[in-house]
Amino acid sequence: MGILDFLSGQFIDVIHWTDDTRDTMVWRFEREGHEIKYGAKLTVREGQAAVFVHEGQLADVFKPGLYMLETNNMPLLTSLQHWDHGFKSPFKSEVYFVSTTRFTDLKWGTKNPIPCRDPEFGPVRLRAYGTYSVRVTDPGKFLTEIVGTDGEFTMDEISMQIRNVIVQSFSRIVAGSGIPVLDMAANTDELGKLVASEITKTIAEYGLEIPEFYVENISLPPAVEEALDKRTSMGIVGDLNKYMQFNAAEAMGAENSAMASSMGAGMGAAMGMGMAGQMAQPGPWGAAPAAAAQQPAAAAPPPPPVEKVWHIAENGATKGPFSRATMGQMAAAGSLTRETLVWTAGQDGWLKADDLDELATLFTVLPPPPPPAG
Repeated sequence: MGILDFLSGQFIDVIHWTDDTRDTMVWRFEREGHEIKYGAKLTVREGQAAVFVHEGQLADVFKPGLYMLETNNMPLLTSLQHWDHGFKSPFKSEVYFVSTTRFTDLKWGTKNPIPCRDPEFGPVRLRAYGTYSVRVTDPGKFLTEIVGTDGEFTMDEISMQIRNVIVQSFSRIVAGSGIPVLDMAANTDELGKLVASEITKTIAEYGLEIPEFYVENISLPPAVEEALDKRTSMGIVGDLNKYMQFNAAEAMGAENSAMASSMGAGMGAAMGMGMAGQMAQPGPWGAAPAAAAQQPAAAAPPPPPVEKVWHIAENGATKGPFSRATMGQMAAAGSLTRETLVWTAGQDGWLKADDLDELATLFTVLPPPPPPAG
């Protein structure tokens, strides 16, 4: 290899960057001690910017395009090097490529609950999470404020700082928004826009912006969610008094059905024992069969009938149940009148006591009102 080939190999004449990592924000062009040749080609692709740093100072920023590195293309570097009349010799500068594309599907979330005042529930604690995207808008500022001399800077190195800014802004906006907890799900879009605008003011100092910000979920503590579920169930039930009356009626109906079944079983057993007694009697040809003779001679008495009871409606509440004897005592005392609304199992709604044959007779045995005095 000739001396000219050796000298030409010491200088870099093509500068470019192709990124396939999808998370690298800044990459320094490695020269390995080589100098940049005057007139070298600089290729900056779409979604990139090239930043020249000379002796620790920001020199020039190149947007997408193809450049020949000459004095007319590098005004700041030319002034730093005092190249008043152009230069022909190689120069040394660090070249940083900055990705200006969007870094998407980045996660954020609240580590600790956010205390808020809700107009309906009072003090509550909220948690939230979502996604956002970030983009470099000022490569020079981003390089000087954040990256420094890092040769390869990834999104992970700044994501924690951005998440802290997001959570701080979100906490302040949600706590001061005055939006009820139950309405926050319908206002996540507005909350996202407010938080994004607030965050942009802070991260603009880093040369960044948040083009997209989404609030995916706002949740309450488990204890509050459980209480909210109970409240929702009460709303579905409706009138609690009617619901309790309906449950009581169903329970009494089930109890009466069970007692009726028990009575039927007792009657069946009595009939069976009666038939067995008849079979045990001797026939015209002699004694009864041995199997029949072993049956008991007397049948068990049937169970007593089920006594009907009534409920009384008074001042929006129910009382009871009361037996007919108790109802008679109440009629005699005047606390039960013909207009009193009563209900018993199997009855279709509340009826006046005077409309039921079992209770109407309670008022007929009362003595007439006394004659006037004198």
